[in-house]
Amino acid sequence: MERKPHFVRREFPPREVSSLSVGLLLAAVLLLNALLYLYLNKFYSSLGRAESDPSLCPFGHFKLGAVRNCSPWLSCEAINREVRKLKCVGEGAVKKVFLSEWKENKVVLSQLTNSELKEDFLHGLKMLKALQSKHVVRLLGYCEQEFTILTEYHPLGSLRRLNETLHIPKYKGMNTWHRRLMLAIDYVSIIRYLHGSPLGTLVMCDSNDLDKVLSQYLLSSDFHILVNDLDALPLVNRSAGKLVKCGHRELQGEFVAPEQRWPYGEEVPFEDDLMPPYDEKTDIWKIPDVSNFFLGHVEGSDIVRLHLFDIHAACKKKDPAERPSAQEVLDTYRKVLTLLIHEAAMPGTREML
Repeated sequence: MERKPHFVRREFPPREVSSLSVGLLLAAVLLLNALLYLYLNKFYSSLGRAESDPSLCPFGHFKLGAVRNCSPWLSCEAINREVRKLKCVGEGAVKKVFLSEWKENKVVLSQLTNSELKEDFLHGLKMLKALQSKHVVRLLGYCEQEFTILTEYHPLGSLRRLNETLHIPKYKGMNTWHRRLMLAIDYVSIIRYLHGSPLGTLVMCDSNDLDKVLSQYLLSSDFHILVNDLDALPLVNRSAGKLVKCGHRELQGEFVAPEQRWPYGEEVPFEDDLMPPYDEKTDIWKIPDVSNFFLGHVEGSDIVRLHLFDIHAACKKKDPAERPSAQEVLDTYRKVLTLLIHEAAMPGTREML
């Protein structure tokens, strides 16, 4: 009988990745995690550095430019003698603003224009002195008798010009979801600081529309946000039953919080005395709209919005008591930044493992 060939079927074990490849991959992941940790640690350190004067000068002093020594705030005499006006760069309801020069440094000189609003001007000066920190434009001097304030100059101007600035060739590299989210974090950090300020819980009242909000803040040359206008910053004192009202006129529109709108309908004419007061949660209501402006329409910004959807929905709760605190919003923003940077740094790592 002819013997049929006998074929033996060999079972090959599943292909294994060499231990060297696995080791290299894990080393790469650990290195990326380490770099990410160092980056975020540096970033959060800059966000969480001392709330006091960023120049580390004692109260009532400042450093400017390349000068290493701290100088005392300039007095009336020093301002009149040493500061030279260059040109008018803006004018609002309360003051006129001049680009000026002091010892070869560009500075900003603000002067009262409407004597009826001198209380607002002096309140803004009081806030500027008391709140000097990494969040607030640097005060260089003042003269109460002449209603004059001298502050640091920031050439990029107010946040109203943000999109135009990001389209300048020099700054196009900053026009990313990452940098824009960091600006939103800066903004919420300022709101958090005002709500827990050394003076108590302060409400940012000059914020009846987006354009007005943006005009209150400056963009520094290293792309951080500073609050610049503190004329309308009333104090909430819950223990004393003291709430606030942002002005004496009727506020309208979806940008302002529901509790800031006239609650008695069109059939009842507005009366300031009948308008109920409110607290700092009006600032929380506005955060999603301001952050939406910061995020813009660059690649990746919609992914950021998706991650922020829940916290922004909470900010828009009709009942102010149900809205999160500024600290809770800030914590969420930071977590989202960490998560998205982690995903961007290691795309597909889980699948590779």
